[in-house]
Amino acid sequence: MPMLNPADAAFVARLAVLLPEGAVREAEPRYVEEPRGRWAGQAGAVVYPRRTEEVQAVVRACADARVGILPWGGGTGLVGGQIMPEGPAPVILSLERMAALRGLWPEENVLIAEAGMTLAAAQEAATAAGRQFPLSLASEGTARVGGVLATNAGGIGVLRYGNARDLCLGVEAVLADGSILGGLKRLRKDNSGYDLRHLLIGAEGTLGIITAAALRLVPRPAAEVTALLVVPDPAAALRLLTLCQTRVPGMVSAFELIGRMGLDFLAEKMPEVTIPFASHPAWCVLLELGLPSVFEAEEVMATLYAEAEEAGLVQDGVIAVSEAQRTALWRIRESIPEANRRIGAVSSHDISVPLSAVPEFILRADAALARLGEWRINCFGHMGDGNLHYNVFPVPGRSRKDHEHERDAIKTCVHDLVHEMGGSVSAEHGIGRLKVRDLEKYGDPGKLAAMRAVKTALDPMGILNPGAVLRQA
Repeated sequence: MPMLNPADAAFVARLAVLLPEGAVREAEPRYVEEPRGRWAGQAGAVVYPRRTEEVQAVVRACADARVGILPWGGGTGLVGGQIMPEGPAPVILSLERMAALRGLWPEENVLIAEAGMTLAAAQEAATAAGRQFPLSLASEGTARVGGVLATNAGGIGVLRYGNARDLCLGVEAVLADGSILGGLKRLRKDNSGYDLRHLLIGAEGTLGIITAAALRLVPRPAAEVTALLVVPDPAAALRLLTLCQTRVPGMVSAFELIGRMGLDFLAEKMPEVTIPFASHPAWCVLLELGLPSVFEAEEVMATLYAEAEEAGLVQDGVIAVSEAQRTALWRIRESIPEANRRIGAVSSHDISVPLSAVPEFILRADAALARLGEWRINCFGHMGDGNLHYNVFPVPGRSRKDHEHERDAIKTCVHDLVHEMGGSVSAEHGIGRLKVRDLEKYGDPGKLAAMRAVKTALDPMGILNPGAVLRQA
């Protein structure tokens, strides 16, 4: 691919002429920072289009000048896809001002949102229409539709509703040559050639800039019931999941595994989060059911609990009997990432393995890391779909800075085991810039060759999010 040019003052001045007044600005610090504070980025300027045609004008100008474009949604990514620490300074293209609801069809279970709409706003629009947009993330108040699709985000509802890809019917996007892909059809069936929607979803802005999307809604369950259940170990948690899916098929909305270390971290760094057990259990599961009848919800959960207890799968637990109690249980799960941040991880891993291999992976990974040193391991996540956040922390009295020289060895230890067990080293956070070499190391050679061919065909100059997902040739 050709070498790119920086977005220098002369080029930024030309952009300012193409766009409305105030649409081109100097980059604020938030645009060159990432949540974990591991990298500092750079930018020649930030542009704020309000319409798809303005995105088109920016892309065409950058293509003509061979200037890189860094698409920016909510800045919540954890793999550096929104940060460019080296190379010629790019233009950051922020979709924040493109946040309109273009339409909502409750009878079709569809809404069309612009890429800058926050995930929370999309959920609120669906709720107002008596529907549900079931994609839910801890960062949903900041994460935006475009970024969620660009990374094929997961979250807590994947078990029942699927990833972002499964909730998208069509996309509108601007491609690297400035052409507009008008794919906002609200169709469930459309076999008219290549489905470019699925090519752009998960591509992290390297093949096109998503500007709007048709999103699939679902009816709201008549009742939701939530329980925090103590289980003997992850193997018992897996059997509990099977039991739940057998007794109430299609109604398990979330099944989250939580280890003792996560509860210990909450007690240490966020004592305001209430944990409903006198002592922290080694393992517990946050289970949520979405049911068609209000009257039977608590009875169904109580029956499941009794059967699981008799089978030795559950040792203790609490069932929420009010919305306040349900919110308090979810607060435990949703606060763990922030507690992790305050502790400071040596190495964090967003991994997936085949569902039946989850218990074995946890045992083997713990043992392998113990051979490298002494650590605190916080393993938690979306057990219902095999996605674990397996994070390694220093012991008390030490900080992650004390282990900087060991980070690569820890990551390699975990990722080698994931690969050996048929898993993925990137489950829901994407590749970004953090995992480019991991993709090269563990990725299927045929897939990588095809990805490079697609990138070359759609973005021959490499202007779209240069350096993310695939290294520049």
